[in-house]
Amino acid sequence: MIRIGLLGASRIAVTAVIGPAAARDDFTVTAVAARDPARARAYADTHGVPHVAGDYAALIARDDVDLVYNGLPPAGHAEWTIAALQAGKPVLCEKPFARDAAEARAMVAAAQAAGLPLIEAFHYRFHNVTRRAEALVRSGRLGRITEARALFQVKIPRDRDDLRWRADQGGGGLMDLGCYPLHILRTLIGEEPTVTGAEAVFEDGVDAQLSGRLAFPGGARAEISCSMIPEAPGASAVLEGELGRLEIVNFLAPQMGCRFTTTIGGETTVHPTDGPTTYEAQLEHVREVLRDGVAPLTGGADAIANMAAIDALYAAAGR
Repeated sequence: MIRIGLLGASRIAVTAVIGPAAARDDFTVTAVAARDPARARAYADTHGVPHVAGDYAALIARDDVDLVYNGLPPAGHAEWTIAALQAGKPVLCEKPFARDAAEARAMVAAAQAAGLPLIEAFHYRFHNVTRRAEALVRSGRLGRITEARALFQVKIPRDRDDLRWRADQGGGGLMDLGCYPLHILRTLIGEEPTVTGAEAVFEDGVDAQLSGRLAFPGGARAEISCSMIPEAPGASAVLEGELGRLEIVNFLAPQMGCRFTTTIGGETTVHPTDGPTTYEAQLEHVREVLRDGVAPLTGGADAIANMAAIDALYAAAGR
């Protein structure tokens, strides 16, 4: 049994951890901590979490916590992830991994020093759709990738209490949404890009929307975009190769409806999108890492590289 402690009484933890863990017999959520103890108690009562820790440090120190899930705003990722690792606890840390690449490097260094897993919760990465797409690109069936684009946009109501509209908490469209299209293009192309340009609309220091251009070492040119103020939601990724084309509509959460197609030699193939939910797949990967010694698909150099690209996109956009 892997016992999980929740840092933060977050909404995402219900979907990402509490639900998937409840459906298994090898995970359980044992404790939660929040800045407001009353909020933590209400959250625990609502979601059936047995214990409430007095604060974040107390949760990390608990003997009945084997894995710490850091669902805090990005501003709390580095401090409390490092503290958990130093306390001997592996960590599943929500995306975006940190506020910048410097924090990411410090977090990865702490994991290496402790000899413990540190996994970034890019849940889409563990689903069959992403794994199948990655294998297809690596097979060479598309040929050399020449162009690519990806986007994630969803309306997020303007609210100063919402961390995504707060610069001090690590909010912003690129941090919360754009990190996904950036990550899937890096994952599928398998190279680290150079940022060649970016534009953004800023409101009170937070990017409401952003678009950026990337150049990959193998010659691919790519575009990513994200928006918290779109006219319509969307999450898609397209790769154009010398021999064919790949498109995934809703790569983010295939369990909510997805279309994955390739067109090679004039023939279009519709690929299967079956499998567990992305969050169920994520928890299974965590088990494989903790119990079977499988190398994490996220975190480490991957997390540092994603944050470095985010830093470069912000710099190019003028933040």
